Amino acid sequence: MSALLNVQGLKSGYGVVEVLRGVDLQVMPGELVALLGSNGAGKTTLNLTLSGLVAARAGQVGFDGQDITGLHSRQVVQHGLIQVPEGRKVFPNLSVHENLELGAFTRGRERKQQNLDKVYETFPRLKERVAQLAGTLSGGEQQMLAIGRGLMAEPRLLILDEPSLGLSPLLVEELFGLISQLRSSGLAILLVEQNVGQSLDIADRAYVMENGQIRFSGTPAELLASDTLRQAYLGM
Repeated sequence: MSALLNVQGLKSGYGVVEVLRGVDLQVMPGELVALLGSNGAGKTTLNLTLSGLVAARAGQVGFDGQDITGLHSRQVVQHGLIQVPEGRKVFPNLSVHENLELGAFTRGRERKQQNLDKVYETFPRLKERVAQLAGTLSGGEQQMLAIGRGLMAEPRLLILDEPSLGLSPLLVEELFGLISQLRSSGLAILLVEQNVGQSLDIADRAYVMENGQIRFSGTPAELLASDTLRQAYLGM
């Protein structure tokens, strides 16, 4: 089986600062891959580069056998690579329903109502708050809305950037259950997280990033079997 996402030797950065220093990473169809690392490791820069929001300086981003390196972010979305950004970034003065509809602006417009129904089925709490302004939702509800908005674009690969950030332990538990449920539906997911334990609980494979490079990769069992890796990179 060929990789859905195939990143090879990817370099990018900002101005004179090089952040990504030759990243290699793969996600197979239907796979949940965790990308782990501390703040400043380069995880968000990788997400932005994959999504066409930061220009690649070298290397290649392959998606379903096509080279999408350098494509405009709108074209990346049209291919089905969808990112749920760190910090949720919902539109606070728009309703839950309006935020979700905006998710189908570039992709999935023809099946907008069917996808809305699916999102409300997956996140019944959003259906209860359909007319509520997004800015008045709790942090957990805003994260559900951000993920739901991403699902409206019919992703073939969903990138979740720090979805548990700022949530209570109870909401984190609920969120990871929902992510696992999405994976069970066949959706490929790249989960970018600092929450090591719960990420490894649901991931098929994991990468550990440090200083803009992938330091380790393998199954959760392989990563957890290394005392050095657990202590130095996973904080366990």
